[in-house]
Amino acid sequence: MKKAALAAAALGAITMSALAAAVVGSGPSAGTASSHREAPLISEDPSADNTDLYAFRSPDRQDSVTVVSNWNPGEDPAAGPNYYTFSPSARYNIYIDRNGDARPDITYRFRFQRTAGPLFLGNTVQKYSATKTANGKTTLLTWASTPPNNIGPRATPNYRDLAAKAVVNVKGTRVFAGQRDDAFFGDIGAIFDLLAFRKGTGANGGGKDFFAGYAVHSIALQIPISELNAKGSTIGVWSSTDRQNVTVNGKVKKGWTQVSRIGNPLVNEVVVPTRFKDVWNRSAPVNDKQFAGPVVKPILAKLMNDLYKVNAPEDDRDDLVAVFGTGVKGLNFTGNTVADMLRLNYSIPVTPKDKQNRLGVIAGDNGGFPNGRRLDDDVVDIAERVMAGFLKGNKVELGDGVNAGDTPALASFPYQADPASGFTNSKGQQKP
Repeated sequence: MKKAALAAAALGAITMSALAAAVVGSGPSAGTASSHREAPLISEDPSADNTDLYAFRSPDRQDSVTVVSNWNPGEDPAAGPNYYTFSPSARYNIYIDRNGDARPDITYRFRFQRTAGPLFLGNTVQKYSATKTANGKTTLLTWASTPPNNIGPRATPNYRDLAAKAVVNVKGTRVFAGQRDDAFFGDIGAIFDLLAFRKGTGANGGGKDFFAGYAVHSIALQIPISELNAKGSTIGVWSSTDRQNVTVNGKVKKGWTQVSRIGNPLVNEVVVPTRFKDVWNRSAPVNDKQFAGPVVKPILAKLMNDLYKVNAPEDDRDDLVAVFGTGVKGLNFTGNTVADMLRLNYSIPVTPKDKQNRLGVIAGDNGGFPNGRRLDDDVVDIAERVMAGFLKGNKVELGDGVNAGDTPALASFPYQADPASGFTNSKGQQKP
């Protein structure tokens, strides 16, 4: 491991994902970034694996908040005949805390069905139920269907129309579930080849987006602000997946077990030590104080200094506790419970598109991460700079050379772009 670290040091720039690989001793792993395949057990259960979570004030409907949660990392659009779907034996959950105590005040829960497909193809159109629990009462929000996956021009012609028809409007709340383009971006191939970053000065920074052309399965909600009624106009958001308990002999046992969750990006993969990753996935945000040790004294900061001499603070990292646990000062988040939730102050105006900065709050754009997370926010570069001590005055310009995704977001709900066509089969080929 020492030789590998020295070899990496000779290659220059550093990223948090690569640092995580060095710390835990794992080798290169295709699809490991953000919260893709972040823990040992969930890497064996991709349809239950939370990959990314986004929450932002809706740019074209500013009286609402949009939440997008993704599952199933690295979906190959051409991977037939049994294409990717939501699991019919899982529960998919989105939680909203509206008073800062890290406990859910609103729960949205989704269950999916699967039916036989036409000809030799697996059916990717799934009926699903969506329920909402608030104030101790559970109601059926909608019973709807996903669009098909984007198989190709013969099987799924006019795909934009197919996807648009799958958006459901229920008393002002919009709901969508189905396959989407993976909005996360990063040069993962270079990161895990001992930081062999591609040189270049192109518009996107010279890197190659590993996730270009790959898809995920998404659940998106657009919720009227009037229904949130949050204390101080701030909410905490996280999502999770449950699997039904079974006995050894295969008989169904009552109850469910949470097997995955996500709030902020990169937390479980980068901050939580390997031996605790599976425990973290099964725990609730309200109990996250037990994981505060690695945040206050991050081994990643020490490693950054050992390899690259970036002068990152190694102790008393209250700034990291704020980013990952309580919310950054100045954004007026409610509550001080240490918990991994994606916090959003929806009273902060939407930043106009031409004024947005991919680095969000640290670049003076309070409409972006870590005030919620937009689809275009460069969380890899933000996290690298914050780990190096940006919020403590150590403003080192770190980055992976990928500054945007390969496909622009849609102008309206569900915002995340349509998945690439399986027929086109353009995986990993980022547009210039």
